Amino acid sequence: MSSERTLRPKAGSRSGSGDGAVRRPPVLRGQWPAVGVVAVGGALGASARYGAGLWWPTGGAEQFPWTTLLVNVAGCAVIGVFLVAVTEGRPVHPLVRPFFGTGVLGGFTTFSTYAVDVHRLFDEGRPGPAVAYLGLTLLAALGAVAVAAGLTRWLIRRPARGRSGPAGGGAR
Repeated sequence: MSSERTLRPKAGSRSGSGDGAVRRPPVLRGQWPAVGVVAVGGALGASARYGAGLWWPTGGAEQFPWTTLLVNVAGCAVIGVFLVAVTEGRPVHPLVRPFFGTGVLGGFTTFSTYAVDVHRLFDEGRPGPAVAYLGLTLLAALGAVAVAAGLTRWLIRRPARGRSGPAGGGAR
C-alpha cells in the first residue's frame, strides 16, 4: 500500500480519466468578478498616480520625490477612511472593497516607486535625503491611516445634532 492518499470521486462525478482521482475545482472559480473589479480599479488608480506625476513632476537628479511621498500618504489616508466606512459604517456591495481598496488604492499608492526613489537617492550619493524619505514616508503613511481612521470612526459614532430617533426625522 502506498503512503500517498488518493481521493475517490463521488458517485456521478466527471473524473473522465478512470483512475479514481478527483478533479479539483479551478482556483479562480467564482472569483472572476473580484478579479475584474480589481483590474479596473487598479487601472484607474495607476492612471490617477500617473496624472499626479504629470501635474507635479518631481523626478530627476537632485530632486526630492515629493509626488510619490504625497501620493502614498494621501492613499493611506483614504484607505483609513474607506476601511472604517465599509466595516463600521453602512454596508456596501461585496465588490466595493476589492474594487476601491485593492484596485484603486493599490494602483494609486506605489511601494515600488518608493523603493526605487530611495535607491536612486543613495546612488546619487545623498544618504541623508534617502534615509529621511524612507522614514518620513513610513511615519507619514502610518500616521495618515491612523488619523484618518480615527476621525472617520469619530464621525460615524458621534451623535447627530438636530435629529431625534433612529431615522433622524424629528419634529419640525
